[in-house]
Amino acid sequence: MSILSQIPEKFDGPASWLGPEMAAHPERWMRQLTDHEIAELELAAETYLATGADIGEITKADFDLPTLASKLVDLRQHLIHGNGVMVLRGLPLLNYNQATSAAIFCGVGAHLGRAVSQNAAGHILGHVRDIGASSKDTNSRIYQTSERQSFHTDSADLVGLLCLQPSKEGGQSLLVSAISIYNKMRAECPELLALLFDPIATDRRGEIPEGAKPFMEIPPLSWHEGHLSVFYQRQYIDSAQRFEDATRLTPEHIAALDMFDKCANDPTLNFGMQLEQGDMQFVYNHNQLHDRTGFIDWPDPKKRRHLFRLWLSLPNDRTLPETFKQRYGSIEIGHRGGIITKNTKLHAPLD
Repeated sequence: MSILSQIPEKFDGPASWLGPEMAAHPERWMRQLTDHEIAELELAAETYLATGADIGEITKADFDLPTLASKLVDLRQHLIHGNGVMVLRGLPLLNYNQATSAAIFCGVGAHLGRAVSQNAAGHILGHVRDIGASSKDTNSRIYQTSERQSFHTDSADLVGLLCLQPSKEGGQSLLVSAISIYNKMRAECPELLALLFDPIATDRRGEIPEGAKPFMEIPPLSWHEGHLSVFYQRQYIDSAQRFEDATRLTPEHIAALDMFDKCANDPTLNFGMQLEQGDMQFVYNHNQLHDRTGFIDWPDPKKRRHLFRLWLSLPNDRTLPETFKQRYGSIEIGHRGGIITKNTKLHAPLD
């Protein structure tokens, strides 16, 4: 029996959006912070920083937001049950030092969920910038280059970005709904779509939990307890083939992956946005994929493209299939995701 016989032929609802429609209606995915909300964030950051505690230890209780807190609860619901995308605009970062910007971002994250490690070093506050890494290095991460990424998901329920400094040119944020990709492939090539529910090897890029293989074998698409979830990074799928014991990609699986990529890059499905300084973008990983175009940076090191990143585990989220334990470690709601090795120690580096 085909897996597709267990899944609806088409998904409707806010997460099955189409790119041109989202581009035409930014009010569906963007919200301007008010002066009062900004003042609340600034006061909460100032109060927390005065304690001298590590920014990586901020909790919701530590970061008092009298009126904004309830709105962030609504935002979390929008991300889980709505279209899966939101940008909060308006933070005046030119008024802040690096610590204040980080405290505000981590404080907002603490109201949405629980921050998890983004690498083997235990960074819960990530830095997205070009450090001269090569995409051909199988232990490097694509976000450490200036090259075009590809549509992918991260290893957490929610990924957040705070734009500290945009690039001179390019670096546009791209988004596409995995639900809409499913709908298109179900209608046009169901035989290829069915293959995406098979376990496929994905390279860990050197960040290997103790006792684990250097790759994971998680299906790009999973159907579990009424939810369609996506887990995808094509470059890492391709590079996992370097391992002799990784399941070989058949020509049919390659065709299915190529079609998934073709759909993700279809301008009738995806859309892009240029993040401005002070923008906080949040994307729900289980039904959305994100990407970034290549960019040209400023010659002045102080002006080069730089974003903070958070990976968050969310309360009251969907259940995930057992296979996600390969990447998430635990699939317990509110306590899952991130990258943990035997040497991982959680902290939030400012540089």
